[in-house]
Amino acid sequence: MRTKAPLAAILASSLLAGCSSMKPGLGFDDVKQSIAERSGEQVHWNNGTPEDAQAKAAVATILEGELTADQAVQVALLNNHELQAVYEELNLAQSDVVQAGLLKNPVFSGDFRFGVSGVGPGVDLGIAQDFLSLLAMPLKKGRAEAAFEAAKVRVTAAVLDTAFEVRTAFYDYQAARQMREMRETVVEATGASYELAGRLRDAGNIRELDLSNERALKEQSKIELAAAQAEEIHLRERMNALMGLWGSQTLWVAAARLPALPDQQPPQDGLEAKAIRASLDLALLRREAEIAARSAGMAKPFAWLDGTEIGAASERELEGEWSVGPSLAVPIPIFDQGQAALGAAQARYKQAAERTIARAVEIRSRVRAAQSGALSAFERARYYEKVILPLRQKILDETQDQYNAMQISGFQLLQAKRDQIAAGAEYIASVHGYWQAKSELDQILSGRMTPFERTTRTAGAISTSTGASATGEHQ
Repeated sequence: MRTKAPLAAILASSLLAGCSSMKPGLGFDDVKQSIAERSGEQVHWNNGTPEDAQAKAAVATILEGELTADQAVQVALLNNHELQAVYEELNLAQSDVVQAGLLKNPVFSGDFRFGVSGVGPGVDLGIAQDFLSLLAMPLKKGRAEAAFEAAKVRVTAAVLDTAFEVRTAFYDYQAARQMREMRETVVEATGASYELAGRLRDAGNIRELDLSNERALKEQSKIELAAAQAEEIHLRERMNALMGLWGSQTLWVAAARLPALPDQQPPQDGLEAKAIRASLDLALLRREAEIAARSAGMAKPFAWLDGTEIGAASERELEGEWSVGPSLAVPIPIFDQGQAALGAAQARYKQAAERTIARAVEIRSRVRAAQSGALSAFERARYYEKVILPLRQKILDETQDQYNAMQISGFQLLQAKRDQIAAGAEYIASVHGYWQAKSELDQILSGRMTPFERTTRTAGAISTSTGASATGEHQ
């Protein structure tokens, strides 16, 4: 009989293996606490508990009212099933920890031999246990535990990414709805202008070309309205998908307008240091470096020990005699001395170290870019609010007075109205750009970077064209 570990060690390892078991949901409390600290939102993992019904009830309650961006984010974090799938990463990582704490199963073997002359039988029974797995268990478990901590960081990052996507999508939807309303006003204005042009043409006071120009503006405004309506529907469905809503749940109502601008920008000091401290990207890289370091610590010695067998051998010969004695099998590391595994682990460690430095530099750059973008968007929106819109209103009022005094034509009054509408559309876009920029800055400060092209953008993708400036001139 051959054993690759003493019997006592096998029994002890069996006890250790019996203590290793899965605990579904382990680690989620840490994720939950981190999200609450970073964003103030609550998350829930559906695991067939009474809390599942409470989460559904909370979603239903929120949907009964008028949604804000914060409420839309909360609905998504409680109801998005893609996030529920992400949470299972914790169980997958935990399974690796449990597996690392398990010894390989002992292998029972036996053979019987019969002598050709009728002597026998000979018996050889064995129970084999991998000796190396016992020695490697603490190191493998430490590496798996580091990977489990990394999984918690990745899950936290995925939650923050979802929250950011929902928040910016909600602002997109609000801006699109306001733009659609603006386009409806443009259609009314161009329709009135075309109607006036028709009366003047019937009276012979304008050319046919002028009438055609007014009709072109009217028809163009209808096309732009149809595009705005389609965009609004598209963005609403995007919100439905992100929040995990279907059926009657999709009848939710959003706040009618984008939030008003704050009175002033919040303090901007120390943002780089704050982003570095909060960065999940850096935390994940540190975990990767730890995993690589643990792998490097295992590579060299276990390349020499792999295949080592220590134990006892027992055999019954055909003549009936039993023989018992120690056994030892040691590999001769002539070819594989662990150099490849060690080199790979060291390279991964250096990769993580260099990427940590590079990511820290990038985070600082992103913070400065996002800070500048938010400030620029704030100043742009504030300028429209305090200067451009009042000026356009003043021009419209004065144009109205001159029209009432019969000093200008109705076309000039309608043009002033269209110019005011165009300024309103630009204002909506500027406010939308501010909230997008602020969301990007907040996301970085919460510990998660956004794509650089988003960080450097200060205006949204909502089109502001109103067709207001393409009118003909009438005297």
